[in-house]
Amino acid sequence: MGRLKKILIPSLGLVLAFWFYSARDTFKPEMLRGKRVIVTGASTGIGEQMAYHLARMGSHVLLTARTEARLQNVVRRCLELGAASARFVSGTMEDTAFAQHVVREAQAVLGGLDMLILNHVGASYFGFFDGDVEHVRKLLEINFLSYVAMTTSALPMLKESEGSIVVVSSMAGKVGFPFTVPYSATKFALDGFFSSLRQEFAIQSINVSITLCILGFIDTERAVRAAAEVLAERPAPRDECALEILKGAALRRRELYYRYSSTRLPLLLRDCAAELLDYLVRSRYRLPATPGAPRPQH
Repeated sequence: MGRLKKILIPSLGLVLAFWFYSARDTFKPEMLRGKRVIVTGASTGIGEQMAYHLARMGSHVLLTARTEARLQNVVRRCLELGAASARFVSGTMEDTAFAQHVVREAQAVLGGLDMLILNHVGASYFGFFDGDVEHVRKLLEINFLSYVAMTTSALPMLKESEGSIVVVSSMAGKVGFPFTVPYSATKFALDGFFSSLRQEFAIQSINVSITLCILGFIDTERAVRAAAEVLAERPAPRDECALEILKGAALRRRELYYRYSSTRLPLLLRDCAAELLDYLVRSRYRLPATPGAPRPQH
């Protein structure tokens, strides 16, 4: 009975919280009209879809990713959709100097910044950890240190505008998932850094919001290519995911879970039934007795 209470009471609290926050969901597209926004990882996937949503809402967007040709197409489409302005800067986030350069470009061409959306991610693999420490280091530089560098550089502008930081993370940054060891490590680092930074903002009365986005399996090209064959669930649509991220950012929410049922609800088990959660995580995979060679991952 005691164990049952440990599960039921948090569940009831979560249902009430979900009802409360849903009732307060008063997002309107006008909230983002005219806003000056950086979107990283904007050439494909969720980042590309966020750029299009922002364009429809009349935002000024500065987009960045590695591939210039793709960025040119995304910028062109943003202008067709009604963006107040759309520009791009291409380069790799392996170098934190480039991350800082993007922020300086925003200062030069936008005159300030209202929202920093950190969405880029380095290429990893989907398979058993292969012991490659150098790969972990490189992935930390792209998935974590560049986020820190951009945030640090953008903070003066965000303080002035009382703006927002949006960090696109994953369930793999809240729960240990198999076959994503390097990727998961970087996402856990994001949670620790930005959750601690939010606390310091509160202590210093800095009115800059931080929204940490906890995503499940989304139908981006990379994620589907890496995991669709082994994950026993259907991926959620990236355009809907992108819109939910922007709604959460505009409403200055602390954390956003998408999709809610497959991300937030399982986290109730972490403290009261951790082994059950581990089992449920493993049960999501359709695997042979010995998984094959690692495959590229998002």
